[in-house]
Amino acid sequence: MFSSVAHLARANPFNAPHLQLVHDGLTGPRSSPAGPPGPPRCSRNLAAAAVEEQYSCEYGSGRFFILCGLGGIISCGSTHTALVPLDLVKCRMQVDPQKYKGIFNGFSITLKEDGVRGLAKGWAPTFIGYSLQGLCKFGFYEVFKVLYSNVLGEENAYLWRTSLYLAASASAEFFADIALAPMEATKVRIQTQPGYANTLRDAAPKMYKEEGLKAFYKGVAPLWMRQIPYTMMKFACFERTVEALYKFVVPKPRSECSKPEQLVVTFVAGYIAGVFCAIVSHPADSVVSVLNKEKGSSASQVLKRLGFRGVWKGLFARIIMIGTLTALQWFIYDSVKVYFRLPRPPPPEMPESLKKKLGLTQ
Repeated sequence: MFSSVAHLARANPFNAPHLQLVHDGLTGPRSSPAGPPGPPRCSRNLAAAAVEEQYSCEYGSGRFFILCGLGGIISCGSTHTALVPLDLVKCRMQVDPQKYKGIFNGFSITLKEDGVRGLAKGWAPTFIGYSLQGLCKFGFYEVFKVLYSNVLGEENAYLWRTSLYLAASASAEFFADIALAPMEATKVRIQTQPGYANTLRDAAPKMYKEEGLKAFYKGVAPLWMRQIPYTMMKFACFERTVEALYKFVVPKPRSECSKPEQLVVTFVAGYIAGVFCAIVSHPADSVVSVLNKEKGSSASQVLKRLGFRGVWKGLFARIIMIGTLTALQWFIYDSVKVYFRLPRPPPPEMPESLKKKLGLTQ
């Protein structure tokens, strides 16, 4: 699959704008029937050598997708694990709002009853589950973005780029949630059911003995309800925010920005996207938390019982958590790309052929 996707990526300039920029920036303007001839072949050979030195692999190659998946593992696994205390309090506010009335009250009660170590409950399933989710989320997003952009063609891929981001991220998250579901169910059981189990080694066998495989996958549909809208917002909002920041806020072109400056833009765009992600996905997150705590309940029963006000419990905590989480994930993911010298295409620009059709060129 990776080899066929890599071939498509090389065929479509929208998917590899860095190649176009390198061509224009290093080898000079292309020759045209009415213009002077292009640079000699030796210049193009030097440019190709420069590209090889600049990047460790081609955009859309198998190595590119694998390293993007590794970036997803590092970014999602590390950030979700670091925020386990906040996630624990948020889950307890959702499943027992009478006891945990607010974020600060929730931390106070948890510290009083469980001590400092209690704030780390569920770290192991969180780390494993969200590492697997990150692998699929970021790795498959890059794969589907290449596939769908080639289906659309260069011009339509630009015109419909927001829809492309939404479709690619939704497709990736579908598989990511299947990978996440078992560990998410285990994590919530540890965090929200006092006395049930304190570790992954204790909780997983006990859940399997009581309910079989259903215990680990009964929350996958609510996960899709929560995570697919979240991820669609996360990727589409991020991509368009980056585009807007470079167009309207950053005082110089992206090509003139240093790597640290580009990563700052990545962090800011990630935080903005994260706030919207939290709002869009919070009702389903509340259902998932209650559903994984209880036996025998369905998503519709939980939703009906919680009501409109109930599904918004813990939103402020989740906005803080998801905003920070999303910003850090994009920052780490982009940093991994920089470290491994992966191609990082700039925001897409309108193809020359489309400019001609719209009469935007002289």
